[in-house]
Amino acid sequence: MKLIIQIPCFNEESSLSITLSALPKHIPEIDIIEVCIIDDGSNDRTVEVAKEFGVNHIVIIPQNKGLANAYMQGIDSCLKAGADIIVNTDADNQYRADDIHKLVEPILRGKADIVIGTRPISQIERFSYLKKKLQRLGSWVVRYVSQTDVDDAPSGFRAITRDAAIKLYVFNKFTYTLETIVQAGQTGIKILCVPIRINDDLRPSKLAKSSGDYVYRSVGTILKTGKNIHYVGSGAVYSWIDSEFEVGCTFLLRGPR
Repeated sequence: MKLIIQIPCFNEESSLSITLSALPKHIPEIDIIEVCIIDDGSNDRTVEVAKEFGVNHIVIIPQNKGLANAYMQGIDSCLKAGADIIVNTDADNQYRADDIHKLVEPILRGKADIVIGTRPISQIERFSYLKKKLQRLGSWVVRYVSQTDVDDAPSGFRAITRDAAIKLYVFNKFTYTLETIVQAGQTGIKILCVPIRINDDLRPSKLAKSSGDYVYRSVGTILKTGKNIHYVGSGAVYSWIDSEFEVGCTFLLRGPR
């Protein structure tokens, strides 16, 4: 059984070494553990740090194209490298690497195709009251749309089987976390959530400027996810919902200008 841990990176030279040092070397019932770094157009020493640590696979994207694209390029690289299970984690060491076994275990037992780590949101002191409420609301919306029981939809700490990874494709350019859950829920891919721990922040989030910005962009992602999905080969093709509905919901969020 081969596990590849993929880490999307954008200018992570200061934190990547900490993240790589914490990754597990052995997990029960896993024969091979490899690491894949996806460098999303960094202009610092991210790639050099990865090479110094002997990272097995390095995907270099010449220009920054965003997290969703980096995630998908990493998945493609891991599949080509023969991964049976792929774990995605963040380069900023947000997630506790010694919890990776918690993500892998349900897959090894045949209980899930995707396992998502649930952060203890209510206990995270650095999260504002508003951010906690928005996170809960956002996860509820994703649960409703996807018909799943995901507790922490924005969590990027997750494991996925080879077969599930082949079936899912991210169309939006913002983030992969929400769209993959909706796709999985609507296509019968089994999702399980497990509690995980987090580390202290090493840097601010690079994904969005603020909680409001993240919510606005995330809603766009959710609204663009069609209710009917048809498989063509190994990928998924969406029947998009009416653009008028998307515009209307966007207006409600942003208000008149």
